[in-house]
Amino acid sequence: MLQSIEGVYKNGKIQLSEFPSDVSESRVIVTFLEQKKPQIKKQIMRLGMFSGNKQSTEKDFQITEFHGDTEDSLDWS
Repeated sequence: MLQSIEGVYKNGKIQLSEFPSDVSESRVIVTFLEQKKPQIKKQIMRLGMFSGNKQSTEKDFQITEFHGDTEDSLDWS
């Protein structure tokens, strides 16, 4: 019976996320998957980017968020 179990390869060792059921010894095939790159959302402004006494708040970002221009008759959704 074939089983697939996720794990991590680090420093020459494989750490399984769980133990296989009903297997004490077996041949294996190890497949290395591509690293998932974190997708960074481009931002013009980020929280805390300006030095000084007053830091940007979440409300500041909500105020500056662009929701389209009602006068240009374009669909911004």
